[in-house]
Amino acid sequence: MSEIALYRKYRPQKFKDVIGQDHVIQVLEGAIKLGNIAHAYLFAGSRGIGKTSIARIFAREIGTSDNDLYEIDAASNRGIDDIRAIRDSVATLPFESPFKVYIVDEVHMLTKEAFNALLKTLEEPPKHVIFILATTETEKLPETVVSRCQTFSFKKPNQQILRDVVLSVAKKEGFTLEPSAADLVAFLGDGSFRDTLGIVQKVVSASKDKKISIDEVELVTGAPRREMVNAIVEAIAEKNIEKGLIAVRKASGANIDPKTLLTLVVQKMRCALHLKLASGLEKEIAEEVSEEDMVLLKKLATGPATGITSHALAELLSAYGSIGYSAVPELPLELALVNIVQNAK
Repeated sequence: MSEIALYRKYRPQKFKDVIGQDHVIQVLEGAIKLGNIAHAYLFAGSRGIGKTSIARIFAREIGTSDNDLYEIDAASNRGIDDIRAIRDSVATLPFESPFKVYIVDEVHMLTKEAFNALLKTLEEPPKHVIFILATTETEKLPETVVSRCQTFSFKKPNQQILRDVVLSVAKKEGFTLEPSAADLVAFLGDGSFRDTLGIVQKVVSASKDKKISIDEVELVTGAPRREMVNAIVEAIAEKNIEKGLIAVRKASGANIDPKTLLTLVVQKMRCALHLKLASGLEKEIAEEVSEEDMVLLKKLATGPATGITSHALAELLSAYGSIGYSAVPELPLELALVNIVQNAK
């Protein structure tokens, strides 16, 4: 496998390569076509979803060469002297391009004094200068800076998009993943292309036969093992509180993040509920889970006294919102299990 980091290797190079940001790409391409180039842009959104990649593509599309493209990491260059250096450099003409483009990443990290200096440059920039500010925390930016930029809000990719990326990149690298393994990697990527591909790299680097199972992903990433998740789902279906509490205890003893555990439980509960209420979804669900899990889910969904209900799923969702505020992290899940079983009797 290539030694280059996968997220760098598969970083989009053209607008057509970008996934999941059509609302941004369409506007930028239209502006370029019409010649309506703004002097300052603000790209806002969570980490690893393509803000700086699209900024680079935009710069290339308007004819800016590498010699006239400047990237500044505001997390480590956040002072007024750093912004003064930019302010002084914008006065000079580009070396070989129609525009000089300044990409300022993590712009919210600038100091108050640096923001004031940047504002003066944004108010009256030379015609040959374009600023592209990128941030994960728009609320930390002064309104005076935001108001002088054309703002684009980037979307987090959903799990299906990330799953497709995982399968595509793994295939290009000569690996195959079980569908359930790709789903788990996509889930652990937490809405970030960069983080997802980082996990793919870790998993394929540890593979011996280029065929990656969900067990391998669980082992490499430290994600909750399928047996733990299935035990909790089974406990709910069977209305067996003891079995559920034991499973949660084992997960806690293994230092499993309770939010990750609960999310995986909710995903399987959702699949089981779909199988119970809409048999027409069986083929679609079978493509998302392993054969072993599919057999289990069908069994739990169609049992004569199954506890797989909308009420149970609602209880689990309610518990998810409480985990971060509980003195005992796994307690909300334990209480949800108790409420589910008690109300089912």
